[in-house]
Amino acid sequence: MINKYEIFKEFDKHLMEDSEPSTYFKGLIKSGSYPDEDPFKMLSDLIDTPQSPEHHPEGSVWNHTMLVVDRAAGRKDKSENPHVFMWSALLHDLGKAPTTKIRKGRITSYDHDKWSKRMAVEFLKDFTDDVDFIDKVSKMVRWHMQLLFVVKNLPFAETERMVQEVSIDEMALLSLCDRLGRGNMTEEKAEEEKENLRIFKQKCEEVYKHKHGRIELKKKN
Repeated sequence: MINKYEIFKEFDKHLMEDSEPSTYFKGLIKSGSYPDEDPFKMLSDLIDTPQSPEHHPEGSVWNHTMLVVDRAAGRKDKSENPHVFMWSALLHDLGKAPTTKIRKGRITSYDHDKWSKRMAVEFLKDFTDDVDFIDKVSKMVRWHMQLLFVVKNLPFAETERMVQEVSIDEMALLSLCDRLGRGNMTEEKAEEEKENLRIFKQKCEEVYKHKHGRIELKKKN
């Protein structure tokens, strides 16, 4: 019988201390020692969850997640809360396993961000009663797709609600890791993603100032 709490501590240790946490996680899979039971199975299910080759040449959601945690590990010193940041990186795409489908010949995962939030809560509640930690991770996970939605002016953008729930800088940092955590990431593509990040932050800050300006106006009145 495995001690799931000890395994969770090991996950936490490698996320916080390793320069490339993927080495640890991939090692568990390769050796056959990864725990194939809930809630750990939420992560291992990503191994067989495909993605669009056009947008994710790295392959499965698991491959993508491993790239993202390594990108995040290299930037966690810039985070306001590295612990929340690293767990958000690991759990951000949990919802792709249940939502990924083939539609008209295309691999899609509609609403996986919303599913990921619920699943992140379920995953973490198995190990900790730190409500604040769980809440912060789940909100980061929930909004991780907003960079794409905001920059492309898509109808799924919920900028005003997002800026009320998470730090713009934290969301930008996680989003950058998500965007850079892909195969065939050339220097040119990386620069393009950084420019998208700048646009995202600018738009979010405008919404934030507008929102808080209205609040101040209400107070004065």
